[in-house]
Amino acid sequence: MNRQQEFVLRTLEERDIRFVRLWFTDIQGFLKSVAVVPAELEGAFEEGIGFDGSAIEGFSRIAESDTIARPDPSTFQILPFSDSPDGHLSARMFCDIAMPDGEPSWADPRQVLRRQMNNAGTQGFTCYIHPEIEFFLIKSLDTDGYPPVPTDWGGYFDQAVTDDAPAFRAHAISSLERMGISVEFSHHEAAPGQQEIDLRFADALSMADNIMTFRYLIKQVARQNGVSATFMPKPFTEHPGSAMHTHISLFEGDENAFHDPDDELRLSKTAKSFIAGILEHAPEISAVTNQWVNSYKRIASGAEAPRAAAWGASNRSAMVRLPMYTQNKAASRRIEVRSPDSACNPYLAYSVLLAAGLKGVKENYELPAPAEDDVSHMTRRERRAAGFKDLPSDLADALRHMERSELVADALGEHVFEYFLRNKWREWYDYQGQITPWELRHNLAF
Repeated sequence: MNRQQEFVLRTLEERDIRFVRLWFTDIQGFLKSVAVVPAELEGAFEEGIGFDGSAIEGFSRIAESDTIARPDPSTFQILPFSDSPDGHLSARMFCDIAMPDGEPSWADPRQVLRRQMNNAGTQGFTCYIHPEIEFFLIKSLDTDGYPPVPTDWGGYFDQAVTDDAPAFRAHAISSLERMGISVEFSHHEAAPGQQEIDLRFADALSMADNIMTFRYLIKQVARQNGVSATFMPKPFTEHPGSAMHTHISLFEGDENAFHDPDDELRLSKTAKSFIAGILEHAPEISAVTNQWVNSYKRIASGAEAPRAAAWGASNRSAMVRLPMYTQNKAASRRIEVRSPDSACNPYLAYSVLLAAGLKGVKENYELPAPAEDDVSHMTRRERRAAGFKDLPSDLADALRHMERSELVADALGEHVFEYFLRNKWREWYDYQGQITPWELRHNLAF
């Protein structure tokens, strides 16, 4: 038993923790959990916890259903509030999923991201990520298909907002910090009820774990405040959707590989090729960074969301933005990818972003000219004349691009790639088959 495992067992005894929740994520990004008592945890560290993988979306077939969850002691944290009648706290650990022979499961999103991090490591890089996570607070999730009601009518950066959960952000940030998740900023976003909380940078795998924890905690804190939280990309027709703008940087040891003091924008050749890789492969990775039918309502609206694969310095209409706040500070040089939404599977989304960027670096992609105008107000013809690739306009378009992509197939692995496509095509066909209120209002009289 290693020191981390010993620390976990000692802490459970000292803090009188009654249950440990072992977390993992399915291919769509839904959090899964199995609870064990502390007495079982030593055995779980040695042998893992066996479960029926065929019961989890995309994990395994019924004929090969035996699957093992191996707790990762480095992710141990005590949950900040109790959900048991006696008031005792629980703890959580993320798990790596393995097969009975001990080999990593190809269906485990955590393993998918770890492979890309190892790929970055072979090129000499460590990837750091800092997301800006947007979401809505609404009065209830039970709307029977009608539009939800936001908890306030505030706007961007509003300080005093009369709402149903005035202390929500303070409670949320306190809960995140108690879980070891550092918060940089928080504020009211542009739409009524919309919030943004920005997490301090971490390596890609730790950040994906943090985002899954974030979504769990935000929903719990909202419930404690008598409201609900939703990470649905675009729940309101008339308001902007919720993004997960993601800041990315590559480091070589202690040096920021994206910084060049001699470049006009302080942007290195590595950074330029990384951006070029993301832009070149943007259409084929969109189904992963924006995985729901509803995701494309946000993108198609153009409101605070990129419509085309373009980049620009300080240009918030571009898919990839170069923040200029601290351009002379080497450690802070980074890029901001604005296409992902808050409902993606972070393990898979960061895998394909990293794969696209690293391919650009490895093959020395040339960075095209930046966008200097508001891309969202350009016509399709103007975007094409400027050399910008349009992002997919709906999920079906995104899936067609993904089906043809060797890069995404390699990044996700054959199992996840094939399952993801099957699952998402089924979602699209289910969506296509419905008769919407819009159609009935406009066509029923014929």
